[in-house]
Amino acid sequence: MEQDLGGSRQTAGNFSFISNTGTPLRPGTPNTDRNPFGDERLDPQGSQHLGGPNPFASPNISRPASSFGSSSALGSQPRGQRYFHSRRVKKDEVEKPWLSKADPKEKWVTILPILGILVGLGISGFLIWDGIRSVVKHKYCVVLEDNFDTFNTDVWTKEVQVGGFGNGEFEQTTNTDENVYVENGHLFIKPTLQDESLINKDTVINLLKDGTCTSKAWSDCVAATNTTVGNSTIVPPTRSGRINSKKGASIKYGRVEVVAKLPEGDWLWPAIWMLPVDETYGPWPLSGEIDLVESRGNNRSYGQGGNNIVSSTLHWGPDAGNDAWWRTNVKREALHTTYSSGFNTFGLEWSQKYLFTYVNSRLLQVLYTNFDEPLWDRGNFPAANSNGTRLEDVWSQTGRDNTPFDQKFYLILNVAVGGTNGWFDDSKSGKPWLDASPNAKKDFWNARNTWYPTWKNPALEVSKVSMWQQCDGNEEL
Repeated sequence: MEQDLGGSRQTAGNFSFISNTGTPLRPGTPNTDRNPFGDERLDPQGSQHLGGPNPFASPNISRPASSFGSSSALGSQPRGQRYFHSRRVKKDEVEKPWLSKADPKEKWVTILPILGILVGLGISGFLIWDGIRSVVKHKYCVVLEDNFDTFNTDVWTKEVQVGGFGNGEFEQTTNTDENVYVENGHLFIKPTLQDESLINKDTVINLLKDGTCTSKAWSDCVAATNTTVGNSTIVPPTRSGRINSKKGASIKYGRVEVVAKLPEGDWLWPAIWMLPVDETYGPWPLSGEIDLVESRGNNRSYGQGGNNIVSSTLHWGPDAGNDAWWRTNVKREALHTTYSSGFNTFGLEWSQKYLFTYVNSRLLQVLYTNFDEPLWDRGNFPAANSNGTRLEDVWSQTGRDNTPFDQKFYLILNVAVGGTNGWFDDSKSGKPWLDASPNAKKDFWNARNTWYPTWKNPALEVSKVSMWQQCDGNEEL
């Protein structure tokens, strides 16, 4: 290390620096009292500031040799630095266009969006008004309002049959208080097991003999058990209830509401539905059928949907093989619950122009259909059935698009059990019988130890039934 205390040059190793005093300067310390932000310029060689070194530059001693390209660049001459230049806009140079004269065209930038919003609101308001105005508001007259303080035999008929009602159902419907009764202001339609002795020995149930059968067909009134080896015929393995309002309450256009809790139990089939008082256009389904509600008592894990799903359907067609029900069938699922967990209002609104069903509110529609074209045309039926018999259009002659749904219908409440018509699919959830099997009823009975324990709450429980007739003189609306 070399020092010259009387002069200004000091040497440390291969590095040197200049000082105006005898005291060495710290690297990076300015050696002048002049304003470092002065307006001085670099000399032509760009190697030294006229006003002194840039106070923001790193001293040479702090730079590695590699930053100068080679070791020969190292020396006592300080390297020139670009001086800091502020880019801040001076106060008197800021443009203020809003202080200048306004362009008259600029106001439209504000006016046009406001006009667009106002026009949009106006159109929306008109559409809402027009929609409300177009909603038909009918006047309705009360036909039936039953709170089930008692079982009103002037309105309701208990159907007594053993024939399966065209669906191969496994119940005998009875007129006993065991299967249909009123309790605490509620109607109960409750399925039960058949008397086991009627299945284990040769038996005949003849409803014609005691005069209780409510059907005119022999097959609906007589059933038997045959215990001969190889014979699987048995009487219906269960008993249940079915009631109708045919003699006491019916409507042609109007509304229906049934407040009910659906049953719970495997292979139960509850229904709230309507049939025509007169078969004006012929046997089913020529004269139509309206199903407000159908469901299954199985739990929600059942493949086709259990008591968490209801469906609404219209049946209409020239014969059973050409029933166009699938064109007017809609399902609705309960949200986070089941229709067996509590009471729901199942409703129907029906006019000449439309028909819809709903759950709890007219806004929560299940099935909606407009009668805006003849149902015969809508059905697109073939010219003949599978036997080659010509299918005749008996609806269009009325001149009404809603035929056959242009006549009086009555209400039916029932709980069926099983069946062989496909309501319970053979391939779903351990069904213990096959629809096509001649042993279907017996197979179902033999599996009772699996399904009967699930019948914890097997009754259709109804708290109120209301029916209204459209009576405003505008039945064509």
